[in-house]
This record gives sequence, C-alpha cells and structure tokens, in this order.
Amino acid sequence: MIETQAIMSASPEIASADTGGRPRPLPARLTAVRTRPILTVAAIVECGDRYLFVEEQTRAGLRLNQPAGHVEAGESIAAAAVRETLEESAWDVEPVALVGVYHWEAVDRGASFVRFTFAATARCHHPERSLDTGIVRALWLSYDESVTWASRHRSPLVLRSLDDYRSGVRWPLDVIARL
Repeated sequence: MIETQAIMSASPEIASADTGGRPRPLPARLTAVRTRPILTVAAIVECGDRYLFVEEQTRAGLRLNQPAGHVEAGESIAAAAVRETLEESAWDVEPVALVGVYHWEAVDRGASFVRFTFAATARCHHPERSLDTGIVRALWLSYDESVTWASRHRSPLVLRSLDDYRSGVRWPLDVIARL
C-alpha cells in the first residue's frame, strides 16, 4: 500500500481534550513530509550473455543502472522505456514483456519510486547519437560483472529486476492498460 502524503504546517499541533483544549504536537509520523512515489521505467536488454547498462554521474558518484528514467506527460509507460533507452544508451529497443513493478523507498533521499521494468530486444544502435546529460557511457556487462559491481548500482532495483528477468519472470505488455 502506498502511503499518502502528510502535509506539514508551520505549527503542527492539534487541540486535545486531555490537554484541556491546549494544542499538543502532532505525532512525528503525521508531520514527516512524504513524497508521492515517482513513476519510473527501465529496460533490460540482453545480447548473448551480456546486458545493457549505463554508467551515470549521480550525487553519490558514478553509478551503474539499466537504461531508465521518468515517464513524460502523455507518454505510455512502455514508450517511456523505449525513449529512455534511446536517450541514455543510443539503442532503439522494442519492449517484449513486463518483468516487474517495483516499489522502493530511498530513505537517504527521502524519495519513493515505483519502477516498471521491461524486457526489451535491441533493434538498432546509433553510435553517433549523444547520450543524455549525466550519462558517461553505455556498456554491456555479464551477469557476474553486474553482481561484482553491485556496490556501484544506482539502487537495489537494478539487481532485483535483473534476477527476476533471469529467472524467467515475464508478464504480457497488455497487463498495463492505458485508458
């Protein structure tokens, strides 16, 4: 269940009968500002025994991730994965299945993410294309290399979704209905 966002006021107090009608502070769980989950997408692209990753500059330094990003207004979730993969890796891909939907609380950042991860087939590479700002390079890693470098993953979603993919988890694309 996704928690609703609590509103923080300048004076987080409520009147209470047990304090004679005087205001008393709200419990901390009600005053903490919680953000709504951020909707993101990612693509797992396999070629032989290697998987497409991007190395990106983050606030925490260089990190590894699947091509991933945010869904734009008016864009389908699958189309966002195609666009983000092209922008971050210069690869055109075609989503073939949904691997999973993941919810992650990034406590250190005070953010919450819901990530749709797709299995995708590589169609065409555009080596002349510039990569998104912050993306250092696209690279193909074996599963073992990915595990070895797990401390450099952008989030725990990277390895979890790759493990689900490798174990055969696949959902049809039409499980996501766009109305």
